[in-house]
Amino acid sequence: MGDIDIAIGVDADCVAGWLGSYGGEDSPADLSRGLLAGEEGIPRLLQVFEDEGIDTTWFIPGHTIETFPEECGAVADAGHEIGTHGYSHENPTDLSREQEETILTKSMDLIEDLTGSPPVGHRASWWEFSENTPELVEKHGFLYDSSLMLRDFEPLPMRTGDAWHRIDYDESADTWMKPYERGEETDIVEIPISWYRDDVPPMMFIKQPNYNYGYTSPEMVYEELYLSHFDYLYDRRGAGVYTLTIHPDVHGRPQLIPLLEEFIDYVGTQDGVEFTTLSTVAEKYNEDPTVYESDGEFV
Repeated sequence: MGDIDIAIGVDADCVAGWLGSYGGEDSPADLSRGLLAGEEGIPRLLQVFEDEGIDTTWFIPGHTIETFPEECGAVADAGHEIGTHGYSHENPTDLSREQEETILTKSMDLIEDLTGSPPVGHRASWWEFSENTPELVEKHGFLYDSSLMLRDFEPLPMRTGDAWHRIDYDESADTWMKPYERGEETDIVEIPISWYRDDVPPMMFIKQPNYNYGYTSPEMVYEELYLSHFDYLYDRRGAGVYTLTIHPDVHGRPQLIPLLEEFIDYVGTQDGVEFTTLSTVAEKYNEDPTVYESDGEFV
């Protein structure tokens, strides 16, 4: 059995999520859900982690830090890692390079003011990279990014300059019949995430019908997605990183807290499994890039 690390990432979207992503910027009712997430969801999750005695990584938009200073201060005081996650949960693909860098540096400053240290982790809002995101992450000296889905359980170097060819039906087919082009590897560690281990799509009601409906049974999500992914990692790979992305907007609600506690208790009793921060994962990978490679017959 190799190293199996469980890295819970808390994306504290709160009001920012409704401003930048969920289509609620004109709805006082939706914005009030973001206020609940900040004022009740964050403290509830902090209490769970304190009771369970685990360290986690929080990706907090700048808007959340400035709107909920007491609650975000409690996250820092509890010793949890804090990384960047936009300001108002903007979609990076809609930003100019100047806008994206302004948001990034503002968010970095807010986190440094909150924790006393500059952030080492970056998670893109929307889990979307613009054409400028990789270069900006590298320019501003981050240790790791956790926004992409290149692997299920294994970190790898973040790349810059990946290229692909969109289909243009007004042009000759020869213009797009070309393979995906991998860019240059950087020193930034990419720690993959997964929509199948994210709570928003199945369990958060959003009025935009092209996104999600939010009424999937929490028990089904845990049993058929979260636990099945962990069991595959543990029983078949025997080594790797399990990232779980949760939000105070969802897991800070009464129906999810008991299931989160059960998950932590189940996973935490397995031999060789540890809960840790994403920065620790990145540091371990930099020390030994083979630390999370499968030691079984399955990748």
